[in-house]
Amino acid sequence: MEERKTVHRTFIEDAVTSYLDNGGVIMPPLFPVISDRALWEGLDPELKSDLVNAGAKAAKEPWPQLLVTDYLDFNRTGNRVRFEDKFFARRIKLTNLVIAECVENKGRFLDDILNGLYLILEESSWCLPAHNTHVRDGEKLPLPDTEHPIVDLFAAETGALVGLASYLLHPVFNKTDGMLAQYIERELRRRIVLPYLTEHYWWMGDGVTRMMNWTPWITQNVLIAVSCMRECCSREEKTKIVQMAAFSADCFADSYGEDGCCEEGAQYYSHAGLCLFGCLDILSRITGGAVSDCFMEPVVRNMAAYIVRMYVGDGYYINFADCSAYPGRRSAREYLFGKATKNPAMAAFAAADYRSQSREERLLPAEQNLYYHVLQAFAHREMMAEPAEGGGAALTGDFWFESTGLMTARDERFVLAAKGGNNAEAHNHNDVGSVILYQDAKPVLIDLGVETYTRKTFSEQRYEIWTMQSQYHNLPSFEAEGDFIQQKDGAEYRAAGVQCSISEEEASLCMELAGAYDHPAVESYVRTVTLKKGRGVSICDRYRGTAACTLSLMTYETPEILPLNKDEGQYLIRISSFSKAIVSGAADMRIEECPVDDARLGIVWKHSCHRILIRMAEDCLKIELEPVCRTMPY
Repeated sequence: MEERKTVHRTFIEDAVTSYLDNGGVIMPPLFPVISDRALWEGLDPELKSDLVNAGAKAAKEPWPQLLVTDYLDFNRTGNRVRFEDKFFARRIKLTNLVIAECVENKGRFLDDILNGLYLILEESSWCLPAHNTHVRDGEKLPLPDTEHPIVDLFAAETGALVGLASYLLHPVFNKTDGMLAQYIERELRRRIVLPYLTEHYWWMGDGVTRMMNWTPWITQNVLIAVSCMRECCSREEKTKIVQMAAFSADCFADSYGEDGCCEEGAQYYSHAGLCLFGCLDILSRITGGAVSDCFMEPVVRNMAAYIVRMYVGDGYYINFADCSAYPGRRSAREYLFGKATKNPAMAAFAAADYRSQSREERLLPAEQNLYYHVLQAFAHREMMAEPAEGGGAALTGDFWFESTGLMTARDERFVLAAKGGNNAEAHNHNDVGSVILYQDAKPVLIDLGVETYTRKTFSEQRYEIWTMQSQYHNLPSFEAEGDFIQQKDGAEYRAAGVQCSISEEEASLCMELAGAYDHPAVESYVRTVTLKKGRGVSICDRYRGTAACTLSLMTYETPEILPLNKDEGQYLIRISSFSKAIVSGAADMRIEECPVDDARLGIVWKHSCHRILIRMAEDCLKIELEPVCRTMPY
């Protein structure tokens, strides 16, 4: 392990070290194998039927063919989807087959499982083309380097899948052909164990560099793969890997503020905070519970609760950066994280969301991670029986996440979020100072999110993509002597003088945004965003500079602009039938349609979005959003 420079949190590594120093050994993860019939037969009958039917459906689907030209496609065109759709479909099918066989135990799915395992084991690489480099953000190799396997997100996920599949089905494989288990373990050793032990990847952490979702996501899956191995990983190697994994998990936790805010957003929480849960869960399993107390660390408890604090209602979440406003439903992982951190409100929230899903949705149909499916199956009864009382308490309250400069505030009608921060956050959009607003769980002022990932998304051309630019967030843009001035990307482009004030009557965030634009014509731009409890929302922007200023407001529903008093710069904005805003200090206003023709954006936004462009008259622009009767139009 590399010498640590400065790490402030070492609680996970400390727990593992204490366990090992006191004679503890690394144990198997004790997942229920197929021969544990009392456990598999004890699952809910309806769930068992659904799981077996999902396996039967998967068995009818052909195994996708992966060609070398599919791998080359990313290098040639920048398209990620065409290869990844086939790559992930193989793994999703195998996961469904393994779960179905464990439930049914009749051998019906075994031949197809063998086909899937051999297809995956014979792939030249488990690393995605978009990640095919040994150097962070380095040039991607066009083809896999079979001599030096790369441990990326999905090499690790694949390792966890085949390792856990072998572990669950070992009693069956051992009776029929012990060679398969040996083949799996040899490939895990070649593709995961040896690279992990001999190459320091950036995501492992160094005690100084800030980590993001790659760290717990990969670490969790390496732990699953290695802990499931019986022969091709020595006791000493397992111990070393567990120590390294604990260090990485500490580095990840140390990248968070004590408030637990995930700067990557609610969507990446599933791969960040929830994967830290996975790391702690696996470490607890293989150390006899020696790290269980780590769940009660304040930063871990706040990381767990973050997802609840971002919830708006009706499936919507507060979203910044590459996060979607509809990032997905809650599962057993959130439920178990809530239980582990002794947060009954979070557990109730997750269970209620799980119960609200269809039977098919509860089967995680788009999820390839076999570990998640096992957790879901064995937590199903408990989640279905979890009392609904208590979940609502998690959805109230205002929060100030000082670590990222994010404020969220709520009253009976509105959910408001405003952020300071900087433009070098993980999965960053140039959105310092932006605002998101919902009324009655309906979007009023939105953050679009991100389009389908391509090579350009994570390149030097990232901020050429329209959804990344500040002009397509709820922010001002400027024009001076022919220059169009937007926010710039980088840590130095940030909010200054950020002040948050929260009381029973109102919640307010005030900040100076001029530094995010870094242009001499923009001397000062102070934004104050306030939720006046029970009375509405106020956005007050005060500007000083020589550039002409135009404020953008992004909406989902079609807005309507009505002049109230042009001489005073007053206008009325109607957004559908449920929201209105009074604008003061506007020289003029217009509406621009923003077509949504990308599949990823289209998951949330089913039709065009709109941009309201408000040209500022002088030095102050005010927007007062008032609650509108739920049942009566204007």
